[in-house]
Amino acid sequence: MEIYSFETLPSTQHYLVEKIREDTLAAPVAVIAKEQDSGVGSRENSWSGGEGNFFASFAVELKQLPEDLPLSSASIYFAFIMKKVLDELGERVWLKWPNDLYVDNEKVGGIITQKVKNSLVCGIGINLKKSPDGFRSLYSELSADFLLEKYLEALEKFPKWKQIFSEYRIEFEQSRRFSVHIENYQKSLQNALLCEDGSLLIEGKRVFSLR
Repeated sequence: MEIYSFETLPSTQHYLVEKIREDTLAAPVAVIAKEQDSGVGSRENSWSGGEGNFFASFAVELKQLPEDLPLSSASIYFAFIMKKVLDELGERVWLKWPNDLYVDNEKVGGIITQKVKNSLVCGIGINLKKSPDGFRSLYSELSADFLLEKYLEALEKFPKWKQIFSEYRIEFEQSRRFSVHIENYQKSLQNALLCEDGSLLIEGKRVFSLR
């Protein structure tokens, strides 16, 4: 996968989405920046921060993805692969449904996905060294470039959704302590039922991650 590296970008996600729409870049491709000041987070929140943190986006063709992957749960898929890579590198993080990386009870990163033409664009932000947004940092010695290299190596194996989900199902239990925003309301995950496609049943209503 070709990687484009920048000193600074407003948002790696916005940059890559725009370039793919313009046909200037095409999947498979990745973009990484040392700094970004207008990153995209969940529910249109910003995800920005200082040098040393991880700001990257990548695009893969839809046909590259596992046939059993529900697109509505792509954020879970991409995020859990990152979680596993960080685990292998000695960092202890867990994935809060559907797309937030946590250490204990504090958020350190997040994932957002977007379908553009025949590609899926995924942006990942992780506070490796600093937490200017008021969140926690990993205070890690890992470099962003090294982490991206290791992540893309793991991603390009494209494990089946069934394999990823079987592991995530166990980890989901940690999410029950939290709530999620659904249609501008906060809903507890205490009694949520995690379905095989990564969606939840909350109070009788099916909820997809769609991020």
